[in-house]
Amino acid sequence: MTAAPADLLIDRPAVTDGAALWRLAKDSKTLDLNSSYSYLLWCRDFAATSAVARGADGEPVGFVTGYVRPDRPGTLLVWQVAVDTAHRGYGIAAALLDGLTARLAAERAITDVETTITPGNTASERLFSSFAERHGARLTREVLFPAGLFPDGPHDPEVLYRIGPLTPATAH
Repeated sequence: MTAAPADLLIDRPAVTDGAALWRLAKDSKTLDLNSSYSYLLWCRDFAATSAVARGADGEPVGFVTGYVRPDRPGTLLVWQVAVDTAHRGYGIAAALLDGLTARLAAERAITDVETTITPGNTASERLFSSFAERHGARLTREVLFPAGLFPDGPHDPEVLYRIGPLTPATAH
């Protein structure tokens, strides 16, 4: 993996980015694709807890969506991470995750990160394991939603990754 391009800009998504985020999720072929409407809403209602990576032309080439858990205000739940196929291998997903958590640690005192990953999604497993290692944080895993809970046909279990605590020195 090489470093993220120098002209990469990481900022908050705008509603006008919703369609691009939907396309990135669709093209990933690994994420559960939500409706295009949900990505528009996400860019409106959860922009403060999400991030988008923009290429030199200003167009989104990657994103991370998340929210602060209502019952755990120090925990960021990362919902989805996607990077355009042509931009993979440059550390963009890691830069997005690091940038978002640094911002939220400063703005909202986030100390923990959670996400769910289906078994066999090695790219996500590597991303979050290396994030925990970079930040000197503990990583635990447990099945959050067994396969049998999903009503819409076969679905792999969702494994909850808990990372934390992050400290101010390691949250950036």
